[in-house]
Amino acid sequence: MIPLSRPQLAVFFILLCPVNIIGLWWAVGSPLVVDPNSICRKTKRLAGKQAELCQTQPETVSEVAKGARLGVRECQYQFRFRRWNCTSQNKSFGKILQQDIRETAFVYAITAAGVTHAVTQACSMGELLQCGCEATRSRAPPRPPAASPGEGVKWEWGGCGDDVEFGYEKSKQFMDAKRKKGKSDIRTLIDLHNNEAGRLAVKNHMRTECKCHGLSGSCTLRTCWKKMPHFREVGDRLLERFNGASKVMGGNDGKTLVPVGQNIKPPDKEDLIYSAESPDFCLPNRKTGSLGTRGRVCNSTAMDVSGCDLLCCERGYRDETVVFEENCLCRFHWCCVVQCKKCSVRRELSLCL
Repeated sequence: MIPLSRPQLAVFFILLCPVNIIGLWWAVGSPLVVDPNSICRKTKRLAGKQAELCQTQPETVSEVAKGARLGVRECQYQFRFRRWNCTSQNKSFGKILQQDIRETAFVYAITAAGVTHAVTQACSMGELLQCGCEATRSRAPPRPPAASPGEGVKWEWGGCGDDVEFGYEKSKQFMDAKRKKGKSDIRTLIDLHNNEAGRLAVKNHMRTECKCHGLSGSCTLRTCWKKMPHFREVGDRLLERFNGASKVMGGNDGKTLVPVGQNIKPPDKEDLIYSAESPDFCLPNRKTGSLGTRGRVCNSTAMDVSGCDLLCCERGYRDETVVFEENCLCRFHWCCVVQCKKCSVRRELSLCL
């Protein structure tokens, strides 16, 4: 998986985010921004809460950028065996984001989820002054699990729960900035829906973690807190939504979306939606952003999307022997160095024709 360079990340932000925060994304293209003035000089066109955040919370803006990078990396992992593999090539990626297809729906959702996850994580780690651990005073006590080890166990909220509400709101503020009205209304509704689906893939799937307290290993009291799901789980969940995404069209009022087809229930808030069919991505096509699959590594024995039949679009494949070096026979030496030898490894690869 090839990490995005700064220019590639900047182009990604320009294509994905509304025009009125382009300058903001350019400002946070570097891994860490510490000077508020350097950000706001590049974001003079911002207004309202976004401009205020730019000036007063540059560290939050930096976490938003980290979340976007997290989303792109997860997209590349989830699509690594598919014809479109979430490539980071600028022109190709831009063409994809200009279409209301399934792949675009996933990109928007996973990016909004990444921003939510990164900002929330930064709160729990104490890296942001504007937030911290989740407030639990007003929440009802947690329910004991089905296999509770005793009737007399007391429960209470404690520890440092993840403040997902803060991450959710920051993701919404940055990703859902107003777009131009008019011909883009339907696309705007689709993008906003998929952004929300991504955030809910984090917010609606928090897990409860607990710790026992008591003498001699007893569990007379349990302290519990809420934690976010691992981001790989979020990616897996959104990939399932991608596979079952709903095709929609604009309603007669121009303000709603309705499913295409008869007897199809409307998508819920966690479903991904799209309005145009995806290209097959078999051959290079500048118009659609397809790079084709020629030269891609495939699995000659698999029957799923990674198999040579599907990935190579039935064009066939060739076997090639590749020799490369990797670390081997590694040993730990006190203290504290790991020394490895270089070994030549021969591997048989199947490449699409």
